[in-house]
Amino acid sequence: MAKIQGMDPKLCHTGSLPFYFSYRSHYFIFYIFFLMLISACGLICDECQFFNKPCKGCYKVGGKTFWAQEAIPAKICPLFNCAVHELKLSNCGECHQLPCKKFMELKDPHITEEEHKASIQKRVDRLRSN
Repeated sequence: MAKIQGMDPKLCHTGSLPFYFSYRSHYFIFYIFFLMLISACGLICDECQFFNKPCKGCYKVGGKTFWAQEAIPAKICPLFNCAVHELKLSNCGECHQLPCKKFMELKDPHITEEEHKASIQKRVDRLRSN
């Protein structure tokens, strides 16, 4: 491999492309393609503090997420239930009503209204782009 002039040997970009690292004074470039686990409502599971610690992701548990078990009488996420079970879609992004009333009203109680609105826009954009 060719050595790249001026490249810091400790430079390591794991969140973007390209990924550089050095081995025995040679720099190697790899292109990494990230696969993100995205929930039915457009959340990125890997960015959630609860993913894998108690949550395995809504698809893995059939929508019966840890928080739905505690907070929802039906014990299933209403967005997952609507999109996947009732409408037989793979996620909310396939629904022509997105963002619907249910999507807008299901809010994390730990975030502000402004954060909620921003989250909705990001999730809608993410779901529609996939």
